[in-house]
Amino acid sequence: MKVVIADDEPLARERLRMLLAEQPGVELVAEADNGLSALQACAEHQPDVVLLDIAMPGVDGMEAARHLAAFEPRPAVVFCTAYDDHALSAFEAAAIDYLMKPIRSERLAAALDRARTFMAGRDNHSPAASSEQQARSHLCARLRGSLRLIPIDEIHYLQAEEKYVVVHHVRGEDLIEESLKSLEEEFNGRFVRIHRNCLVARHELIELRRSNEGHVQAILRHGKTPLEVSRRCVASLRDTIKHL
Repeated sequence: MKVVIADDEPLARERLRMLLAEQPGVELVAEADNGLSALQACAEHQPDVVLLDIAMPGVDGMEAARHLAAFEPRPAVVFCTAYDDHALSAFEAAAIDYLMKPIRSERLAAALDRARTFMAGRDNHSPAASSEQQARSHLCARLRGSLRLIPIDEIHYLQAEEKYVVVHHVRGEDLIEESLKSLEEEFNGRFVRIHRNCLVARHELIELRRSNEGHVQAILRHGKTPLEVSRRCVASLRDTIKHL
């Protein structure tokens, strides 16, 4: 069983390291001190289990867990925290266990047993997103074994191409393996649908224009070229722009 530890406290990582050394059949493959480093480590090592703190700088443990739920193979997430008020959110983020610090050896052993059960059945289950789950602050693009986190605030528009979605953002373009429909539902109100294959950030919309061919196009604040608007989206889009 391959394990990644993610905690911003060196002493907490040291304690988990010592406890894991007592567990048979466990290999510690990486340590991280923040959520982004944890995601990078998981992309590189493909662990079976991630021991994840919640309160970490930057990308916190809760958001990291939501990204990990989309990994293939999906690792089992065990939260290790000093606070007991995140338990409901933790299980909504599909964690398999929730350990309170200081971590006890027998509780860690029980969590690892749960992880073994999870590993045995994960190929037959797909991750389920909770409708009550908080929207992410970043999207995660996987790039040949590494990751790039794209802040939602920096996205100009999202465009579906075959099985991928192209994220057009401040620093360029990246591909993600998520559906446009799920992104529209998660970020309800932040993005506006202008076509069956395109969502535009609300703050990027400036105006609608008609092309020489008679097609309605959306003009974006940072867009190099206008984007085509489907006829079924024109009326609602005009109303949206009026209220910007």
